[in-house]
Amino acid sequence: MNRTRGHVRAGVLAAVSLAAAFLVSCTPGNGQPPAPSPDADHHNITVWTTETLPDRMAKLRVVIEDFTAATGIKADLVGVPPHRFNQVLTSSAASGDLPDVMTSLSLGQVQTIAAAKHIDYKTNAAIVQSLGEETWTARALELTRENGHQLAVPGSAWQQLLYYRKDLFAKAGLKAPRTYGDIIAAAKQLNSPELAGIVAANKTGQAFTQQSFEHIAQGNGCEMVDAKGRITFDSPQCVAALAFYRDLLKDYSRPGIQDIDSVRAAYFAGKAAMAIWPTHMLDELAGARVDARPGCPECSKDPLFLARNTGVAAGLQGPDGQRPAHFGEVISWTVTADSDTEPARRFVEYFLTDGYAEWLAIAPEERVPVRLGSAANPAEYAEAWMSIPVATGRTERFGSIYGKDVLATVLQGSGDLEHWGIVQGHGDLAGAAMNELPIANAVSDVAAGRAEPQAAATKAATSLRSILKSLK
Repeated sequence: MNRTRGHVRAGVLAAVSLAAAFLVSCTPGNGQPPAPSPDADHHNITVWTTETLPDRMAKLRVVIEDFTAATGIKADLVGVPPHRFNQVLTSSAASGDLPDVMTSLSLGQVQTIAAAKHIDYKTNAAIVQSLGEETWTARALELTRENGHQLAVPGSAWQQLLYYRKDLFAKAGLKAPRTYGDIIAAAKQLNSPELAGIVAANKTGQAFTQQSFEHIAQGNGCEMVDAKGRITFDSPQCVAALAFYRDLLKDYSRPGIQDIDSVRAAYFAGKAAMAIWPTHMLDELAGARVDARPGCPECSKDPLFLARNTGVAAGLQGPDGQRPAHFGEVISWTVTADSDTEPARRFVEYFLTDGYAEWLAIAPEERVPVRLGSAANPAEYAEAWMSIPVATGRTERFGSIYGKDVLATVLQGSGDLEHWGIVQGHGDLAGAAMNELPIANAVSDVAAGRAEPQAAATKAATSLRSILKSLK
């Protein structure tokens, strides 16, 4: 941060955030961070993080302490709760108190910072180039670029997944559910009074409902908006995706309202053959949370039964889609335009090299690496992620619980990630739509039989056009 602007005022921000710094000289071509600079100890930078849970901030501080020991650069960690991010960004920019680095940013938050012109694109691009562009998944870089600018440096991704019972699929002779046809065939064959073919969210007014539907809809080529700013949610692809989602929940699921908790509960109880949920379930399936543990009939004798008998599908393919796709989120760092560039760069590079595995381990179910390795060892960080314990205090590691098929799907899933509005350059619309949730309401209306797919899509598209108009 520019030293003339002082530190971020504690009264403006809540809790704590991540900070540290990086040397402006080029990183060696082997993808490793530069050696400590002998005169770096005078640097002090400020970093914001949107992860404000006390345990996560404590773990972040440990990584920052290691960074300081390696470089001599100190970092002030400032937590900015996600719901206050836009407000804090605006007020801090007005008072000249922006940080050097922002971390744990969603794609929408990156778009907000970019729109306000607070990003040092050149330094972000230099970090990617110095560590090796080929070491990132191409999709993660695409989602964090716009008009040739590197808006942020991607660190990890979480994804919506289709979880399914491998044991039940194998017994029934079913293929893994990777297409609309696979999913409907499995749901139909496995559905019974005791077992739902599939469970997925349909509750009105919830972001999780939109995300669950987006996971299905992206694979059918359904987009919320196109690159020219035209709302496309009333397209044939979106109408067909709504009809498909309705049929699944009407004919092969549990009756009534389903939300984030009930979907997980049904799958954990062994009462659903498939479920749509994010990667956050991976640790819970392994019994890492006392308040959300599998309780299937077989789980009383073998607590890991469900984890070992679960498969996942990432990118899905609908009949109108051109390629497999699914919903997900990329979490990034960005160096700000007001940064002390040299230490800020060194900070981000450290967290993507020497500190990367430790940073991923803070929440591995949410932090699937999008930089799978270094130039010297292309699988280095993927292997490190698979060896992370499923939870603090547990000895079991992801690689010992889940099969290679599951872990490979998750690691490769970021290659099929989509996020409505982001690629088209309408992150502002994506954020506003998630606040007002016209798509979630359309899904709920169709699933409950209150509206036909075409009528619901048309109503949602009208709302989206109104939202888009208000943003101009």
